[in-house]
Amino acid sequence: MAAGRTDVSGRAAATCVLTLCLVCLHVSALKSQLFTRLGGLPYSSEPPVSYKTFYFEQKIDHFGFLEDDTFKQRYLVADKHWQQPGGPVLFYTGNEGDITWFCNNTGFMWEVAEELGAMLVFAEHRYYGESLPFGQDSYSDSKHLNYLTAEQALADFAVLIQNLKSTLPGAQQSPVIAVGGSYGGMLAAWFRMKYPNVVVGALAASAPIWQFPGMVPCGDFYKIVTQDFARSGYNCDANIRKSWKAINNVSSTASGLQWLSEEFSLCAPLKTKIDAIGFKNWLQETWVNLAMVDYPYEANFLQPLPRWPIQVVCKNLPFDSAVSDYQLLHGVSQAAKVYYNYTGSASCLNTSQTATGSLGALGWTYQACTEMVMPMCTDGVQDMFEPEDWNFQAFSDECSAMFGVRPRADWAGTVFGGKEIASHSNIIFSNGGLDPWSAGGVTHNFTDSLISIMIPDGAHHLDLRYSNDLDPPSVRAARALEVKYFRQWIKKAKKTRRTA
Repeated sequence: MAAGRTDVSGRAAATCVLTLCLVCLHVSALKSQLFTRLGGLPYSSEPPVSYKTFYFEQKIDHFGFLEDDTFKQRYLVADKHWQQPGGPVLFYTGNEGDITWFCNNTGFMWEVAEELGAMLVFAEHRYYGESLPFGQDSYSDSKHLNYLTAEQALADFAVLIQNLKSTLPGAQQSPVIAVGGSYGGMLAAWFRMKYPNVVVGALAASAPIWQFPGMVPCGDFYKIVTQDFARSGYNCDANIRKSWKAINNVSSTASGLQWLSEEFSLCAPLKTKIDAIGFKNWLQETWVNLAMVDYPYEANFLQPLPRWPIQVVCKNLPFDSAVSDYQLLHGVSQAAKVYYNYTGSASCLNTSQTATGSLGALGWTYQACTEMVMPMCTDGVQDMFEPEDWNFQAFSDECSAMFGVRPRADWAGTVFGGKEIASHSNIIFSNGGLDPWSAGGVTHNFTDSLISIMIPDGAHHLDLRYSNDLDPPSVRAARALEVKYFRQWIKKAKKTRRTA
């Protein structure tokens, strides 16, 4: 999911048009974690994984009868530890990006496969990676994008699993557990809700299924980001809060724009006030991304970063008294370079790139402009950002200008049940206390089988990553509990089938 705050004023819309900077839209809100636009590889300490790549012929439209064309959905299979017949299947519900990237970054599944005797399947989400319903024309216009919905993606997953179970020797009685993180975690939870006949349970890690209109306050996301910085260094959040006014002051002159460009080592110099707005949006997304990937060890999820990167960032912002705008912004530039140039290999910083190129920025933007409407707002008091209200009409107008479609604000709540989920079962909702997306997550138990696991020291779906010697005890305990529930679901499913 990259997250940046949208500025819904006319000037922000102009910024989007002139700089092609998607982060200045509200629609970028679910992509912070997941994500945006700069290539990255799994952290080198992670072991190599081995899988086979397959393609399945999927219907473009599962819910109508006029569109009978098909496309090839890519999926990855690892069956080294699968105990057939009837061994369990852990099924990753693909996110908004190339499935190989998520496969390489979901070490939890690889580590528990042997323990559970499980086959691993990683299914690519339609319209991402190689799974393009209309090939190179898939993004050509809204008509071709019309089939990019969560409902269609869930149907893809269900049909694929049914096919695997009917054609793969030994899989007919295999219980399937859905696993996903972020948007993929939302899909995992909804998959269990919509297709309980296909999956016996789901692990929804860092899944903000309530980050929709009327379900949670629009400002909670940015409050958590701010809390992360406040606890990581003295006056760190306060100095970032002051930096926006400093940027406004310095960017008011041509010489100031030049100074900012040089101080931040920008690849493309700032030349106009619109450029300055885009620059601030870029910085805001930077702080959000840092909150999502504040891991206890060196990692390369969105960018190569040190352990506890926010603590390292905040060492550059220790000011406890009045300093000049230039002194403050020098500290901010050094802080930003922790995120963008920790390895020292970047010759300049590109303000159109904040995360990984394996994530589909345009596809997610369309989804946010249709059914994934996630309100975000800031007040500049309880958070460290410039005040910005949520303005649905302006957001809708931006979507209409970009795609010729308007969002259905309440559709996700209608089709997936909103907060009325107590009738469902066998879903684990795990959330990290450091992760801003926990604001829209399920953070308390509903029933004995709708379980919330809170990881106080965890950032964005830390529990799905490979285990590490530096993992805090809370994430170790979370993973153990998740496996415990997996075993219960598998045991119950096998018992039910024996007595059926």
